[in-house]
Amino acid sequence: MSDIKPLRSLAAGYLYGIDLAPIDQAWEFIRERHAGQYYVTGEPYVDHLLAVASTLASMRLDLDTIVAGLLHGTIKESVATAEELSKKFGPDVANIVDGATRITKVRYNSQLAHEAENIRKLLLAMGADIRVLLVKLADRLQDMLSLDAEDEEVRRGKARETMDLYAPLASRIGIEWLKRELEDLAFRYLLPAEYADLAAHMESTMTERQAYVDEVIDILHQKLKASKIVPVRIIGRPKHLYSIYKKLVAQRIPLERVYDKVAFRIIVRTVKECYQALGTVHADWTPVPGRIKDWISAPKSNNYQSLHTTVSGPHGQFIEIQIRTEEMDRVAQEGVAAHWAYKEGQKISTGDARLFKDIKRLVQSLQEVEDPSEFMESLRGELFEPDVFALTPTGEVRELPRGSTPIDFAYAIHTVVGDTCVGAKVNGQIVQLKHELQSGDIVEILTQKNQHPRRSWLQVVKTSRARTRIRQYLRREEKERSLKLGREICERELKKYDANLRGLLKSGHLRLLLKQLKCNTLDDMLVRVGSGSITVPHLLRTLQPEEFREAEERRRINEMVERAQRLAGGGRGSSTPGRTTINIDGVDGMLIKISQCCRPVPGDAIIGFITTGSGVSVHKADCHNLQATDPARWLDVSWSGAANSTYRAGLLIRSENRKNLLADISGTISADDADIVELNARTTVENIAELDVLIEVVNLAHLQRLQQHLLQLPEVMEVRRK
Repeated sequence: MSDIKPLRSLAAGYLYGIDLAPIDQAWEFIRERHAGQYYVTGEPYVDHLLAVASTLASMRLDLDTIVAGLLHGTIKESVATAEELSKKFGPDVANIVDGATRITKVRYNSQLAHEAENIRKLLLAMGADIRVLLVKLADRLQDMLSLDAEDEEVRRGKARETMDLYAPLASRIGIEWLKRELEDLAFRYLLPAEYADLAAHMESTMTERQAYVDEVIDILHQKLKASKIVPVRIIGRPKHLYSIYKKLVAQRIPLERVYDKVAFRIIVRTVKECYQALGTVHADWTPVPGRIKDWISAPKSNNYQSLHTTVSGPHGQFIEIQIRTEEMDRVAQEGVAAHWAYKEGQKISTGDARLFKDIKRLVQSLQEVEDPSEFMESLRGELFEPDVFALTPTGEVRELPRGSTPIDFAYAIHTVVGDTCVGAKVNGQIVQLKHELQSGDIVEILTQKNQHPRRSWLQVVKTSRARTRIRQYLRREEKERSLKLGREICERELKKYDANLRGLLKSGHLRLLLKQLKCNTLDDMLVRVGSGSITVPHLLRTLQPEEFREAEERRRINEMVERAQRLAGGGRGSSTPGRTTINIDGVDGMLIKISQCCRPVPGDAIIGFITTGSGVSVHKADCHNLQATDPARWLDVSWSGAANSTYRAGLLIRSENRKNLLADISGTISADDADIVELNARTTVENIAELDVLIEVVNLAHLQRLQQHLLQLPEVMEVRRK
């Protein structure tokens, strides 16, 4: 039977003078509520909860976090509510447990949306209280240690989530031991064959490696003693398996050529001794160029500080050596848990303040992304392992992925800097915005107030932060254009009835109109009108003030019947006086033609225009040429019997120019069972290809499907009807 005493003893070892009764109360609470429940391993569920709490206590976390670790399954398993936990154990504990609990009761229209919303909830709770993440990480560690009990699909799913989300989050808050353990556990289930081979090799060479470690440590002690440096300790440990595997893949080399399988750590008393020890190491062992890194003068965003170097050590083998003080070593291992002033209300350190600010910025950045797939892409991008460390002119470090450009750097500073970026200087030299940055580069961003993001930037940026900000600007700009156009259309149509939007708002009609159009706000309606998702005929039917509508409809019906009979003449008109809608196929002899200015297709809202002596010309309802004509000559027309016909439509396609572009576009059109009638292409000075394409399609749905498929081509920026 599980025992709470070891956990109490562990907590008592550092929580001096604090009443530990809440641990006992939480233990009794979960034993009662989870009675009869079992973990996936078949053991009592409370054993898992106790293991999570013990992990948190081993990290020397505060009492509320340990209690939350014991209770973290209560809301998930529906054996307690957040309100109940708050009353019994306090609001902090309740908020931590609730924040660490996955959403299970809300249904989403896809698994991706469900996963994204769960992660969004975790990040939001984490931004408010970092202890939510610490409980979640301890819980995930125990889940990974028990993964053999799950089926194959669950194992791979949890392993992938751990590798992509939880291990990077552990690294983000500086808990390196936890990051390494989560990565190795995930590696074991994601790539079992590679893991087994690597583990077997490391096991078979353990004796040989240990002898080499002892030899190197002895030499280092001698070298440092000769330089009058007395280290606190020197440690030699094998690198964790996943880091070795990443090196094998990245460098495409066999395992035998990975020389620095062992990392050495020299712990000294002062920062001055760190640099002295580095000089001593380099005096006899040649450093590898490009592998010397100073994280003491420029700490990582997770507060990590250390000197790193790779040298050619004894017997010509490459070894990695890290040099730092005891305090730096504690922060490197424990991360955010190293200084838990947060729980006591003490003044927080500058480094921790920077870390919490960085986490809140991460959360805020991701909260602004609504689309689930874009959210997951942005999340993976935000949690990258940095390869490039570039500096601002004032010496601030910005961590970026390999291949990052000055645009990525600009957005890493601030959104406004990114949006107004016009150029950059790297190490004092003007460079192009697509220039790839290197570690150590000093980057100065040049800005102009009237500059704005370009769609082409999306092709060169590497960070999800830059990509998200650029997309947000482009969407905002498109929304503003649609809003302006929608307002112009609405005001123009209302003006025909001596009305305006302001009058509708005052009269109260607007609320009814918004409800009919299924819009939340006036701006929402105007944007939809401007973007074309609400058509002009639909708008006319709803925007007309109620008091005008009946009279207007009666007047239009009478006029249309009279005009159709008068202008068709000689038996060419409709033989049924009361009929007001003319079918486009077989209209009782009336001459009908499709307008070539807007080329409507079945599915488009259409209006007929009575020409002089040439019958009825059919236009799209929002055709600019039609709008410029006398409405008195308009007729209602409708589509019918066109199932086996094809209709011509014009498209304008804008894309970045490249080889085989025409072939790809033609292939896409052909694959959608559409025919190309005519195609004209030109290239702008910005190397943008513009194609005017005349195609034959069956109906509007066919045309829209084709447009979507064309937009899925990587370089295509715009596809619109002409």
